[in-house]
Amino acid sequence: MSIISFGMIGGGWRAEFYIRIAKAMPERFRIHTMLVRDEAKGKAIEAKWGIPTVRTFEEFAAQASDYRFAVLSVPRTAAPDMIRALTLRDIPVLAETPPAADLEALTALYGSLPAGARVQVAEQYLYQPMHAARIRLARSGKLGEVSHVQVSAAHDYHGISLIRQLLGIGFETAVIQGQQFSSRIMRGPDRQGDPESGELLETNQQLATLRFGDKLAVYDFTRDQYFSWIRRSRILVRGSMGEIADTQLSYLEDYATPVHTELRRIDTGQGGNLEGYYHRGIMAEREWLYRNETAPARLSDDEIAIAECLLRMGAYAAGEGGSFYSLAEASQDHYLALMMGRAIATGEAVTTESQIWSVL
Repeated sequence: MSIISFGMIGGGWRAEFYIRIAKAMPERFRIHTMLVRDEAKGKAIEAKWGIPTVRTFEEFAAQASDYRFAVLSVPRTAAPDMIRALTLRDIPVLAETPPAADLEALTALYGSLPAGARVQVAEQYLYQPMHAARIRLARSGKLGEVSHVQVSAAHDYHGISLIRQLLGIGFETAVIQGQQFSSRIMRGPDRQGDPESGELLETNQQLATLRFGDKLAVYDFTRDQYFSWIRRSRILVRGSMGEIADTQLSYLEDYATPVHTELRRIDTGQGGNLEGYYHRGIMAEREWLYRNETAPARLSDDEIAIAECLLRMGAYAAGEGGSFYSLAEASQDHYLALMMGRAIATGEAVTTESQIWSVL
């Protein structure tokens, strides 16, 4: 298996996820060069990670024959121009979420790309191990017809992507209602590390319902959930023949035979296991619902998911694999999230409309 070489534009906090993955899996990935406009930051990356950096887009694009695609990790306001510039050079793009800031920018971006532009978006949540296992179950028929989900696991477009994947929704329109409220929570860890003192902070919780015809989703999230020790994520998926409640699976083998089991993580390196510490996959009963393609690399679930995006992008850019999360999919998820934000802010129901990228 050949090494997937890619370039990267951006050098912020999110870009370091890709760097860590490449360093943990040198037999699968290599970052050929990074475009980092700030010279001091670029030099710091070179010193810490040993990755060459350049300062201009022209320098970066001139090396395109040496890498398979470009990862774009820049602010959403800057992403559309960079996506256009890369696709005009026929450089495949894996863009971070979201690909543009608002509906106007999403529409302009989608309508302005050249024919045959190869753009995918690195929406990682559907590839996190437990979410991937739930999505597979939801699509398997074991739950019957899935008509209701509750997602409290990720913000905005990330949460919407899980909702659509679990419900099996494409580009259907939705009626959205929402509200929000504030409460207090003890300060927890954040990107800078553990808390240094006990302090109560105000936190904002957002709740919304999204009705897609005869299917209903509930979105519930507070950003503390990403780091907090006392705020858990929750997932509920209900079908006509069964349901998933977090990691608990209940379904009917037939009308008179209920089955209750668990989605079980298989991790090595615990107790007396000497295989090394890594994630193998998710099982329920005797079935593998998810197998980790990055094993035995020692990665977090989020890094495993991003690595999955890189593997799929490598195949897509080489013409060996299909689209896995297109610009249209990303635009729809962000559009729904924007409309959800409007419903929450105003307290009024919002009905979405088909957009330029919609395929019904």
